[in-house]
Amino acid sequence: MTRMSRSARRILMASGCLVMASATASAGDFDPRHGEVKALVDEVSDRGVERAWLEQAMDEADFSQGVLDAMSGAAEHRLVWHEYRDIFLGEERVAKGVRFIEQHRDAFERAQRDYQVPPEIIAAIIGVETRYGEVTGDHRVLDSLSTLAFHHGTRGDFFRGELAAFLEIAHEQDVDPGDLEGSYAGAMGYPQFIPTSYRAYAVDFNDDGVRNLWTDPVDAIGSVGNYFAEHRWQGDAPIYLDAEGPDEPPAGLDVNQAKRPYVSMSELREAGITPESELPSGARVIPLALELADGDYRYRLGLDNFYVITRYNHSYLYAMAVTELAEAIAEARGKSTHWFESTASETEEHP
Repeated sequence: MTRMSRSARRILMASGCLVMASATASAGDFDPRHGEVKALVDEVSDRGVERAWLEQAMDEADFSQGVLDAMSGAAEHRLVWHEYRDIFLGEERVAKGVRFIEQHRDAFERAQRDYQVPPEIIAAIIGVETRYGEVTGDHRVLDSLSTLAFHHGTRGDFFRGELAAFLEIAHEQDVDPGDLEGSYAGAMGYPQFIPTSYRAYAVDFNDDGVRNLWTDPVDAIGSVGNYFAEHRWQGDAPIYLDAEGPDEPPAGLDVNQAKRPYVSMSELREAGITPESELPSGARVIPLALELADGDYRYRLGLDNFYVITRYNHSYLYAMAVTELAEAIAEARGKSTHWFESTASETEEHP
């Protein structure tokens, strides 16, 4: 298998821990016969992967300082809402989302039947992640994950698990691990699944016997739908509600958290935030204070489906960008957007 060339790097969802790592690495940095790398080879070979194959793979892995540098500069950790939104909500990306759904209409309709996820949400995930498969990353996944597994100062254990899963996937699919490219954090294919998500949620949606997220949009569409269903997406339930609130986010209210709805209606009222639609008195929400270009704030209340989107990327900015892109695609297709429960805004309009 030849290496898949990519013309540009994508802005990747990634946790933004500061990277603490050695500045250089020797040529034998990932020697599979010694130390922590050998321990990884032992672990994966015990799960049925040939040791000789694993040793050859790790012999070919290269250290990348650029990967470590990129990990500390993810857009989710340096931009505010209006800046982040402008990356993903352009007219071209909306139009391409409409075309992508039309090109794969059968797969999207089947994914909606099987997983209860609207086509526009699945398309928006793929649109934000890779511009519908156009920009899937130009880093060798083997190099990225090896570097992060053994040189990231705070998340090495996490990436060690991702490297092990990646090696298993490549072995199972009879692919040279050095030929596979993705993001600087090791996310892969149309939907940018990390390897453990690939193993857990990827589906063979076209029934050809292979779960192929690198080059098969149909498998990617089904896999995103399955990911959402497994994380308890609720059919046509709303994603968020618009709300009114003070000029500045209220002190003492924890806003913009990518976690399960956690603020009660009484807490919202005390903070001066009022939903534009009624919610049961016992409901809990994720209060969102979105900073606009003019310095004002737009308030929204994330519901359970908003939380599900944050399971794909643990960022409220990401989840809202996916939501608004999906809404814009639906509007461009002339489809109902009742699953947003959103109202028109004088300060911000979809392109």
